[in-house]
Amino acid sequence: MRNLNAYVRQVITAFRAVLTTEKGATATEYSLLVGLIALVIVAGVTLFGTNLQTFFSSLATTVGGW
Repeated sequence: MRNLNAYVRQVITAFRAVLTTEKGATATEYSLLVGLIALVIVAGVTLFGTNLQTFFSSLATTVGGW
């Protein structure tokens, strides 16, 4: 019975250590930040690509009309 009590105390201590650590929270914050940055980059590249395609299309029309 004594070994069981010691084991239960060790398990409880391990759970407390896991629950009080902030390493997981920091990793989650960084992953959300990286995801947001990636989303902004994709939106920017899409918008820039569309505008660039419109520019080159109008340029090709102008040059082709000469």
